[in-house]
Amino acid sequence: MAAESAAFTPLTLPVLPLDDEVVLPGMVVPLDLSDSEVRAAVEAAQAAATSEPGKPRVLLVPRVDGTYAKTGVLGTVEQVGRLADGDPGALIRGRGRVSIGAGTTGPGAALWVEGTRIDESVPEPLPGQVAELVKEYKALATAWLRKRGAWQVVDRVQAIDDVSALADNSGYSPFLTTEQKVELLETTDPVARLRLATRQLRDHLAEQDVAETIAKDVQEGVDKQQREFLLRRQLEAVRKELRELNGESEGEESDDYRARVEAADLPEKVREAALKEVDKLERASDQSPEGSWIRTWLDTVLELPWNERTEDAYDIQGAQAVLDAEHAGLQDVKERITEYLAVRKRRSDRGLGVVGGRRGGAVLALVGPPGVGKTSLGESVAHAMGRKFVRVALGGVRDEAEIRGHRRTYVGALPGRIVRAVKEAGSMNPVVLLDEIDKVGSDFRGDPAAALLEVLDPAQNHTFRDHYLEVELDLSDVVFLATANVLEAIPEALLDRMELVRLDGYTEDEKVVIARDHLLPRQLERAGLDKDEVTIDEGALRRLAGEYTREAGVRTLERSIARLLRKVAAQHELGERELPFTVTDGDLRGLIGRPHHVPESAQDPAERRTAVPGVATGLAVTGAGGDVLYVEASLADPETGAAGLTLTGQLGDVMKESAQIALSFLRSHGAELELPVADLKDRGVHIHFPAGAVPKDGPSAGVTMTTALASLLSGRLVRTDVAMTGEVSLTGRVLPIGGVKQKLLAAHRAGITTVIIPKRNEPDLDDVPAEVLDKLDVHAVTDVRQVLELALAPATSGAEPEVPVAA
Repeated sequence: MAAESAAFTPLTLPVLPLDDEVVLPGMVVPLDLSDSEVRAAVEAAQAAATSEPGKPRVLLVPRVDGTYAKTGVLGTVEQVGRLADGDPGALIRGRGRVSIGAGTTGPGAALWVEGTRIDESVPEPLPGQVAELVKEYKALATAWLRKRGAWQVVDRVQAIDDVSALADNSGYSPFLTTEQKVELLETTDPVARLRLATRQLRDHLAEQDVAETIAKDVQEGVDKQQREFLLRRQLEAVRKELRELNGESEGEESDDYRARVEAADLPEKVREAALKEVDKLERASDQSPEGSWIRTWLDTVLELPWNERTEDAYDIQGAQAVLDAEHAGLQDVKERITEYLAVRKRRSDRGLGVVGGRRGGAVLALVGPPGVGKTSLGESVAHAMGRKFVRVALGGVRDEAEIRGHRRTYVGALPGRIVRAVKEAGSMNPVVLLDEIDKVGSDFRGDPAAALLEVLDPAQNHTFRDHYLEVELDLSDVVFLATANVLEAIPEALLDRMELVRLDGYTEDEKVVIARDHLLPRQLERAGLDKDEVTIDEGALRRLAGEYTREAGVRTLERSIARLLRKVAAQHELGERELPFTVTDGDLRGLIGRPHHVPESAQDPAERRTAVPGVATGLAVTGAGGDVLYVEASLADPETGAAGLTLTGQLGDVMKESAQIALSFLRSHGAELELPVADLKDRGVHIHFPAGAVPKDGPSAGVTMTTALASLLSGRLVRTDVAMTGEVSLTGRVLPIGGVKQKLLAAHRAGITTVIIPKRNEPDLDDVPAEVLDKLDVHAVTDVRQVLELALAPATSGAEPEVPVAA
């Protein structure tokens, strides 16, 4: 192959810059001498030519965005004269590539540089592959030139045998961009340059073929429409003549719709409305847009399953077995579905299926953190009842018309999502899952949540009217299931129409059962593994649920199992592990790394958060379920004079007020509690809730803040195994709070063994799973003094309190 060589004598040439233009060797181009840089280069070349024989020589260098190319072209000034428009110009021929070196001096105002000619020769005879490349380029160039009608150029291209000259001939191609031409210029190897030119020409021809195909298709489509229009007009004229010849009245497309409406099994009022629309269609002209609207409306009405219903499976025990097989835990939801089916069965047995025009539909709201199975539960309910299942995603819906439909006068009008769900189900009694109902928004287009009020009201939805249909649709036999993560985000009026069922998350034992019976088989199939090839023992599943994930649901647990199986599958394919293989808890660290959620109680005592006074463990409820919340308190140095209360951690107003109440209680009862409250008068108190990026609010951290401050003042540590929740009053009473079940599940996940709750929340313990209560020592208290007695460790005899000082 040819490469750069020093075989040629070094050259000193004036630079002729070409802005956004490239000249390749062999090309002859006219240049305008009115450009100062071009004129300076030509004049300098002419001045230098007087001392040396031959034509004036310049160095043609492309300049793109002010940057010069690394390779130029030696050009000779063939002629200087006038261009076609009368401006002075010069005709320059490209001779060969030059590698540009350092700048130098020379006559005239031009820039002079040193350069070296590049050897572009190709050994003869040509290798077979190069000969084939030459043949392919000539064939492509001939095809392109023939398309443009440039027949006189075809023979000239065919006569070029030199590889370098053939490749440089593509510099005349108008479809090449400046960047593509610069790439051709800087490719010094002739064979590589010809290969590049061939690829560029091939790509251009392919683009031309696509454009021609599209243009041809468009033209054919237009011609087809014109022919179809003419033929239809002729057909109408022939039919009209035949009807007049036979003495028949004029019939139209509306006859077909009238027959379809009369043959359809429609409710009486719907039939009347449909026949009125058929009458309008008969009166409408073919050119009227109203005819198209009416036909679309009639098609929608005729496609709805007005009298189609699936028979409910009244096998109560069988339905309960289906729910138990497809979901572990969730006893509240399973009991509610079983109750619904039992009542439906008894009403049907007594002939009370329809009372007052309404059936016994149900509207359940499943509220809980992500990943607990709310969405998948809807499909299981439909399976248990033997009904069709339709899911309607409401997340991010902001247009009221998405629920109630658009008015028919709008272009592209459609029925609402509820009607479309019934149509998709093919029956009037499906199970419709309204997913993420708390994510519905509102803007200038209306409030979709308000549009759902009639849909989800059992007393009204038997006469639901969609804006598009404008006929009554009976939704009383539809089982609506709504899912939400945050209860407070659901409008009060909408929540009042639904029966609330809370899903507070799974215990560790339930997670192990779900992982073993549901998640592991599904992930084995997705990983391409058989159940006999990889097994995960219960100890490994328990550790995955307890230390590698900390969540109310099981989504992260499923991802961890999938990651584990992928790792095993990859190791087997690499020959690093034999199958079958049983994963134990000791194998987890080597396969998927260290655990991310080691319980606080399992850490070294010196490394625990409560290893210093002023830190207490609280319990909270977030959108992802229950969680453990730490409260830190410190006193400022008295010399700084920064008295008062400082709160950090992105707290809401209610939580700030709880901190003020806790501080006021300790100030007024410090002597009784044997606390040095004098420190609270002159020294600033700082209370911080870690995870400052997460907003926090609510009164349930009152006892936790009181305990943290009491620990700070007394120097007594808060027990590591104790977590607490409850609102505190100015008199020291512990008031009830919400979310007890979620908080106790979070404490169990975090390794807490002792939990303090308000006495008035004691009945809520009935909702907590028995296996969780067995592992927790729950204390129900009425006064904050009981909390301090339980939570604070005994004081070390003879030791001075160690009070953390804020910086």
